[in-house]
Amino acid sequence: MTVITRFAPSPTGFLHIGGARTALFNWCYSKKMGGKFLLRIEDTDKERSTQAAIDAIFRDLKWLGIDWDGDAIYQSSRAARHAEVAQDLVKKGKAYFCYCSQEELEAMRAEAQAKGEQPRYNRMWRDRDPATAPAGVKPVIRIKAPLDGETVIDDAVQGRVTVPNSQLDDFILLRSDGSPTYMHAVVVDDADMGITHVVRGDDHLNNAFRQKVIFDAMGVPCPTFAHIPLIHGADGAKLSKRHGAQSVGEFKDMGYLPEAVCNYLLRLGWSHGDDELFTKEQAAQWFELGDINAGPSRLDMKKLDHVNTHYLRLAEDERLAAEILARHPELKIDDEHRIRLAAGMHDLKARAATLIQLAAEAKFYLVDEVAYDEKASAALHDHDAHNAMHHIYDALARLGADFKEAAIDTAVRKIAADHYEGKLAKVMMPLRASLTGSTSSPPILKAAEILGQAETMKRIKAALHWMHDHGHHHH
Repeated sequence: MTVITRFAPSPTGFLHIGGARTALFNWCYSKKMGGKFLLRIEDTDKERSTQAAIDAIFRDLKWLGIDWDGDAIYQSSRAARHAEVAQDLVKKGKAYFCYCSQEELEAMRAEAQAKGEQPRYNRMWRDRDPATAPAGVKPVIRIKAPLDGETVIDDAVQGRVTVPNSQLDDFILLRSDGSPTYMHAVVVDDADMGITHVVRGDDHLNNAFRQKVIFDAMGVPCPTFAHIPLIHGADGAKLSKRHGAQSVGEFKDMGYLPEAVCNYLLRLGWSHGDDELFTKEQAAQWFELGDINAGPSRLDMKKLDHVNTHYLRLAEDERLAAEILARHPELKIDDEHRIRLAAGMHDLKARAATLIQLAAEAKFYLVDEVAYDEKASAALHDHDAHNAMHHIYDALARLGADFKEAAIDTAVRKIAADHYEGKLAKVMMPLRASLTGSTSSPPILKAAEILGQAETMKRIKAALHWMHDHGHHHH
């Protein structure tokens, strides 16, 4: 048997990270089994489905590197097939026409509520002769659900789950306007696509019992179900707006790399030994449905930062440079800026957890004038800073062609020893502030070498002017 899995999002919004994880699990399992992974867009809800949302799903899946076999299948294009199956089930005696009016259904609901029971259709047309149907009423088609016994699902994640058939109603397959219900469309599509394994969120577990009734009526073997627990927020509640980011696009905007998001999502609710850092291709070699946890997992942004830090260090410098420049559209970038950025990348990417942090940290290489942040201003206010900067200016001006990290280091240490009892911070802090505009940066002496002597001297001079204008030189 060829394993065929599918991811079937409803395009009513962006790709939720829960959906992305479901897609990854399906992708991994089909790869592991040498099977196929199909994509179906469940766009039957015409009011809520938009082309923009469909495009976003494709874009987000591609960004994550999740590829599917063949073309995406649109559920809406298959309405005639859904209707045909429903009509066929009526012919086989597995389903029936129901001519109840809205009023009759309302009356049944009211009666059930009065008795304190679940409102349920009373099956009045199940065995009635359609010849007795009222004129001019368009019927719906309902399934003949089993009346006794129980429906059993051997779920690959949840284990054996059963429901007494007395709880199943004769639900609608085809509405009176000939359109299929979601429940029916899903089963016909899964049957026609040859889906062998349905891996999806456990919010669909209740649907699975009804869907099995349709598979049985069609005489098609039911796929193996694997219902995976939903992702919860750090507080243990189901993920929602108040937890912050919840779509793939938001994680992208927040500066996470796609390979980090994949790694992190795969580790939410699935594990392989003690492995924490792995690609989706590695995960696909290990993947077993039985290894998915039956309990919900929690989104932990600190852990995601940790994973992203790992992938930032592995990422190619050209790729990171492009990401940094894309996040600084306001800057005019020339070749000199690009060369500095390339030279500084090794130290920059070792410090950042996200592309946003990386872009912020890199900015001092890309500007022609440094703006001092609050802490840098305070460092330059320090009354020793003005003297220290004069000493640095003189020392670095003498270095000539040997403007390298080691020579700069020697010069700085000598100033600290001669004037500040060896306290290196007295020299390093104002130097860092004047070159980067910040009090935290990549290793600053290497950064000075990368900026070069002319640019370094220019920035030190600018800092001295700034101190002078702000009256913070030593009297």
